[in-house]
Amino acid sequence: MIALADIEAAAAALHGQVRETPVWPLRVPSPGLDHDVLLKCENLQLTGSFKVRGALNFVRQLSEEDGRRGLVAMSAGNHAQGVALAASLRGIPATIVVPASAPLAKINATRALGATVIIHGASLDEARAEAFAIAEREGRVFVPPFDDDAIIAGQGTLGLELVRQAPVVTEVLVPAGGGGLLAGVATAIKAVRPDIRVIGVQAAAMDGIVRSFASHHLVTTGSQRTIADGVAVSGPSGRTFELIERHVDEMVAVGDDAIAQAIVMLIERAKFVVEGAGALGVAAIMSGRYRPRGSALAVISGGNIDINLLGSIVRRGLVEAGRYQHLAVEVSDTPGELALVSAIVAQAGGNILEVDHNRESPGMPVGVAVLELVLEVTGPAQFNEIVVALRAAGLRGVPGSPARLATESARSRHETPGS
Repeated sequence: MIALADIEAAAAALHGQVRETPVWPLRVPSPGLDHDVLLKCENLQLTGSFKVRGALNFVRQLSEEDGRRGLVAMSAGNHAQGVALAASLRGIPATIVVPASAPLAKINATRALGATVIIHGASLDEARAEAFAIAEREGRVFVPPFDDDAIIAGQGTLGLELVRQAPVVTEVLVPAGGGGLLAGVATAIKAVRPDIRVIGVQAAAMDGIVRSFASHHLVTTGSQRTIADGVAVSGPSGRTFELIERHVDEMVAVGDDAIAQAIVMLIERAKFVVEGAGALGVAAIMSGRYRPRGSALAVISGGNIDINLLGSIVRRGLVEAGRYQHLAVEVSDTPGELALVSAIVAQAGGNILEVDHNRESPGMPVGVAVLELVLEVTGPAQFNEIVVALRAAGLRGVPGSPARLATESARSRHETPGS
């Protein structure tokens, strides 16, 4: 069981080896009142994640004999980079096992740091089993991602740092997967500022700590897909959960839709590129899953998002925020109809991103075409204005697919006398 002295020793040892990442103010939109929140920007840390803190603290304590044995670890990417960097600084060979779902950006970054990367299995559990097998077969030292006192103490240095940087804070939101960061930060905060509330935030797809916290015993979840790949862990360890139960005040879970919206908001307003796991605290506030009671700080735990995934996440976030809308419009199959629709959309302030002119849509009468539009709008209110304006011009438009438009059109013809 780690204590404040362990975290302080880690902070002294890591001084000058890790960055003191900034605390950044941001107004976060939320149901009801918006909130002024501070962000602890570990997305700007070495390797783009807090994980390097624990990895450096673990590796620095190894004996020369253990160093000669080499290291092996399993990770979805951030722990991998932390271990790879820590190993390279001591000249120790490292092998990292990652699941097939690990982002390519994290895999490439790990290799660039000098580690050997082995892709094995579909989940972290399968990657862990392979890493254990390599450790036993080759005699390597296994570097746990969270279930180790040195790892937890290293992550806890973030807690000491943020308390010193933001003394006005009264509540701190911390992303959680296996619980190493949450356990370390909560232990540090409660030792020096017991008045600060600590809230752990998980992805709803894999919420083992939330369930464990509610039932007061260890609960694990099956492997599920989530855009918060950095916290896609089945549950806490006994070590991390004991610290979490002792020092954490509340646990909440947020869905992928809320996480996507938080990523988009952080790009637009803070100009930060943040991975899904890193956006969890902000997502909890934006979605209303957590409502700050005072001065809140959200830990942005990492920024290593796969660039190939970023575009789809941004698009999903815009859709969920109501800023990308699908609209089907019934028009006469004659020249000028598309121009009329475009003019109405433009006059209402919308922007047409995509258009498909469909003349063979099932269920529509002969001589009628369907315009399938993707619109960029400020939100649902502006979209509704566009729909009203189209109908005022004698056009039938409905949100969604042509099938829905055909259904409404058929119902209208059936209800209209003489049709």
